[in-house]
Amino acid sequence: MVTMTCQYSGFAAPHIDPSMTLKCSRRSVLQSLLALLAASAGNRSLGDPSQSTHVALEGSVTAVTNRLSLAQWSLNRMLKAGELLPLDFPAYAQRTFGFVAVEYVSTFYRTLPTDGSWVSELKKRCDDTAVASLLIMCDGEGELGDVDTAARRRAVLAHRRWLDAAAALGCHSIRVNARSTGTPSEQAACCADGLGQLCALAEPMKLNVLVENHGGISCDGEWVAGLMRTVNAKNCGTLPDFGNFLLEDGTMADRYAGVRAMMPFAKALSAKSYDFSDAGEETATDYRRMIDIARAAGYSGWIGVEYEGKKLSEVAGTTATRDLLIKLGCTL
Repeated sequence: MVTMTCQYSGFAAPHIDPSMTLKCSRRSVLQSLLALLAASAGNRSLGDPSQSTHVALEGSVTAVTNRLSLAQWSLNRMLKAGELLPLDFPAYAQRTFGFVAVEYVSTFYRTLPTDGSWVSELKKRCDDTAVASLLIMCDGEGELGDVDTAARRRAVLAHRRWLDAAAALGCHSIRVNARSTGTPSEQAACCADGLGQLCALAEPMKLNVLVENHGGISCDGEWVAGLMRTVNAKNCGTLPDFGNFLLEDGTMADRYAGVRAMMPFAKALSAKSYDFSDAGEETATDYRRMIDIARAAGYSGWIGVEYEGKKLSEVAGTTATRDLLIKLGCTL
């Protein structure tokens, strides 16, 4: 019998008692062991190369094998329609696709009890299904780069509940937005102040605060990289997204240059997908090129599967994205 009693930084890790009869399946044991690895990785900075395995390739070249997680936004239509309940997401991700790690979106939990009781229930469900929680993508909590000092502080404090939830779930990070108004330098100054305040709250909780290219000036990868250098906090990093590069003026930035600029600060990575060719290749992004950019930067952390297309069902699109990344050397 396998017991789930050992605790690791707030995430239940599997402990196998050799004195007891093993009645579980080989599959359940494997899932438990995978979750232990996932939970351990999720509580460290994702710059730590020990999170992912390394495989010897032909010619004695060593390459990183990145682990795959599922971003909740991949199933946003199902969640909005009530076909999938937010608390059922981790189990669904494991049962349907085989993922042992997930990334949450805050907006799907905002209507749940404000006393935070849902967090302990969600964690219990993760423990029961051997799924690790990696991060929470936070939206709708005010602008951390608001030009008004008081509004900026309110936005910082509004993110606090998501820090609390992330810590309780065993996540390594929250993802936030960096948006403001004014010139690029003026926006950077305001965003750096808000991020710095939030990072100070997150630091004793051993959590990272990540900026994604997610609208506005943050779709400029070089600007985001400059923002990271300005904040200069160990727990401040980036979450480069393969697909969000529509600039404020309506033009599309070079996604490969943008990801390359943000990779030195990356503590998570989002493999955004929209549509696929008959050969299983993503039609908007050269995934092999993106993975090469990430690995050239020494990135060894998780890669989040995030399907945002309309032509395929969310299950089919998520599966196609997962399979393409596995073909490129990633693993569940």
